[in-house]
Formats: sequence, C-alpha cells, structure tokens
Amino acid sequence: MRDETITFSLSSDDADYKKILTSVYDSLVAKGYDAINQITGYVLSGDPTYITTYNDARNLIQRIDRYELLKILIKSYLVSWIWNANLNTTAVCIETLQW
Repeated sequence: MRDETITFSLSSDDADYKKILTSVYDSLVAKGYDAINQITGYVLSGDPTYITTYNDARNLIQRIDRYELLKILIKSYLVSWIWNANLNTTAVCIETLQW
C-alpha cells in the first residue's frame, strides 16, 4: 500500500467557469431566487431544476462538471479566507467574493 498523497488535477479555464457561474448567479437573483441556496442545491443533487432557465442559466451551468464547480468554489473561498486571515480581518462571506 502506498503511503504518499496522490494529487488530482483537472486542467480547466477557471475564467470561463467564473463567467458562467456569475451569469447563473445573476439570473437567479434577477428571478428573485436565493442564488446561493439554488446553486448549492444543484451542486449537491445534480438536479438542474434548481437553476432557472432564464438567460439560459440552466444550460450554462450544465457545461461545468459539478466536481470542477465545487473545486472552484472551495478554492475561491479558501483563498479569500486565508488572504483575509493574513490581514487579521474576518473572512469575507461568499456573497462578497470578487471573481
């Protein structure tokens, strides 16, 4: 049995994913949904009906692999949290993250 950490990496264009996620978020907000809850529901379940069809948001989010989407969200959160911790401030909440 191997006793070393195996790394996993996907090559992807994070900028495109962020544009898609931002567009989906904006579409959900425009239709009056709690975008964070809806995106969370989609990521956890894989059910695309959590995402509105407004502005083609449902089709857009399905272009992103859910694993990759989760990876981007966690990475963004941790980078922001660590950056803010280093500044001796509280972590920025997910709604205020800047892409």
